[in-house]
Amino acid sequence: MENSKSYSRLIKLLTPSSSVGKDSLFAFIFGGTICLIGELLAMLYSSIGPDSATAYQLVTVSLIFVSATVTALGFYDNIARIAGAGTLVPVTGFANSVVSEALDTRSEGYILGVGSKIFTVAGPVILYSTVSGMLYGLIYYLLGVIF
Repeated sequence: MENSKSYSRLIKLLTPSSSVGKDSLFAFIFGGTICLIGELLAMLYSSIGPDSATAYQLVTVSLIFVSATVTALGFYDNIARIAGAGTLVPVTGFANSVVSEALDTRSEGYILGVGSKIFTVAGPVILYSTVSGMLYGLIYYLLGVIF
């Protein structure tokens, strides 16, 4: 029991403190900037021809491409260290989690490394977003039937 308490004290001593206010501000600024870039891309894509739905699909693909490229070049972690949760805007964070896992496991081979472990981080996100979406759809349908 004493070892557990001393270990907890050691962890508290060595864990750097974080400023919630500063971290929240940086997350807001970086996350908002990513979203602003997405909106600017949507306006750009819409101005050159495609309809709104297609423009937003192109934005998604563009953000995934940029996020994957920045991850592969090794810059994403440096940005995330400053931006915190702001880099977890769904598409960019998802792309980062998949690409970084692929890069980390490529030395184990394409089948047993990349192929089997690429969704280690992103898998739960896919699972729970799918389940949440189904539950939301079911609730929405039931409320429509009742009211």
